[in-house]
Amino acid sequence: MKLEERVRNLSHEAAPTLVPPFPDADMMHVLDLLPPDERSRLLDIRTFLQNDVREASIDYWNKEEFPFELLGKLGAYGLGGLQTDGTSTLFKGLVYVEVARADVSLSALVGIHNELIVGMIDALGSQAQKERWLPGLTSFRQLGAFALTEPDHGSDIAGGVETTARLEQGEWVIDGAKRWIGSGTIADFALVWARDVADGQIKGFIVETNRPGYSATKICNKIGLRIMQNAHIELRSVRVPETNLLPGATSFSKANDLLRDSRAWVGWQAAGIQLAAFDIARAYSLKRKQFGRELAKFQLVQQQLAEILGNATASLGLMAHLARIQGDGKLEMVQAAMSKATTTRMARASVAMGRSLLGGNGISSDYEMGKLLGDAEILYTYEGTYEINSLIVGRAVTGKSAFV
Repeated sequence: MKLEERVRNLSHEAAPTLVPPFPDADMMHVLDLLPPDERSRLLDIRTFLQNDVREASIDYWNKEEFPFELLGKLGAYGLGGLQTDGTSTLFKGLVYVEVARADVSLSALVGIHNELIVGMIDALGSQAQKERWLPGLTSFRQLGAFALTEPDHGSDIAGGVETTARLEQGEWVIDGAKRWIGSGTIADFALVWARDVADGQIKGFIVETNRPGYSATKICNKIGLRIMQNAHIELRSVRVPETNLLPGATSFSKANDLLRDSRAWVGWQAAGIQLAAFDIARAYSLKRKQFGRELAKFQLVQQQLAEILGNATASLGLMAHLARIQGDGKLEMVQAAMSKATTTRMARASVAMGRSLLGGNGISSDYEMGKLLGDAEILYTYEGTYEINSLIVGRAVTGKSAFV
């Protein structure tokens, strides 16, 4: 059932009609930094996402289901190959913004797919691994899962990996468990990080999900990113060929650049969710009437709209500068951590203001803002919690570690 049909059946006032994004939301003309061809492509992607994804995502979010039929469309618009198609770092970031503006769960899928799956195989995989997996991945005909976090290790995962791998007669035997793994129940393979018992190094392995001993259980009842199929994974003596080891991922330090870039990627998501909050709040304030006039005519409402847009604009500006640094090959972890922490803090505040502006309707996913409220909490937490990212910055500016 379409959103409008469902809402008409509710007893409360009808929800506002969805409208395209406010055309002047890019207050500082960040899109003008793109060359004309990338700008045109970005606007085409925005139109597709707003028309075909945004409204459709609501029911999937409510049901915690994955929209498999959208994968082909995402692939057709090139969203599976952003990491390898030669477009600019800024363009890739702004695509992440637009996907998050339509649905944050799918932006997580697109971002992790590019930054940590396609990116890792392209950067650290063998030629045979690239030929085997990249064509299907970049077209979204295949999915991968990035399996690093464990049930007892999140923020301390770099030194706490308990999953083990041992080499036996040309095969790696992997034992352990992973937790909160995106796409873990629907992926064709998982990139599993395990500690080699021979040398103690943490290494990356391609583990096809149909191998005996691999099991993935969907994590249900999440308050956000409900479309993303997060999984608890058990690996019980899973055997993979020796060639499934990523040759460039023979120590955890080899993955640091990709993990740094994926941390920065969340900043783009945070900008996108704030633009979504602005789109929804603005449309609602122009339709909803109280005390005989539109909400948009009230001073406090205009103040909240201006603050949401200000936060979104500040986030976009910060991320545009980060893209320049990243494009020059100068991005450091402290910059990625500061950007992630700052933009997700503003996103949390922006979405909370949007929820307040919608009043009681702000807690319903039918009006979208309640959906964003849960999603913002996930952005605030994953790819390094707000606190951990803040401590990374604190360590850099003081020279003192406060982690332990």
